[in-house]
Amino acid sequence: MRLVLDSSAFFAGVSLEGSLFGGELCTTPSVVSELRDLSSKARFDLLCERGLRVIDPETESVRQVREVAVAMGEGSSLSTTDCEVLALALQCEAAVLSDDYALQNVGRSLHLRIIPLHQKGGRNIRWKFRCSGCGRYYGGPGECKVCGALIQRRLK
Repeated sequence: MRLVLDSSAFFAGVSLEGSLFGGELCTTPSVVSELRDLSSKARFDLLCERGLRVIDPETESVRQVREVAVAMGEGSSLSTTDCEVLALALQCEAAVLSDDYALQNVGRSLHLRIIPLHQKGGRNIRWKFRCSGCGRYYGGPGECKVCGALIQRRLK
């Protein structure tokens, strides 16, 4: 099985070796740049010695992930690194190893297999967008066309 690792895979302290996670491991350069503490860097170095590949995702895949995230209402919750992790999983047809709920939610919408580390898997969340001033519903975040107030994201 091919796995794309999110930053949480390096922070979690979970052994990524053995039969459960056997297979090809890869991640993105933006994940590597988030590894600042000694233990996560050591895990990264160890996995590199065992074949971890660092791959830049294709621009088109990143665009596709961003579009789905915005359509779902997760656009502001998903970091650039999260988008790149999901884009790499899309282009490599891989599963994603992450404890990030927003990443899991968008990943499931992209029909990716998501494997949580410590957390139980997040549920699929649907958002609605409602004007904080007049209460009208909209398809996404922004400013109300009627009263000018902020449109806020709410759980559906």
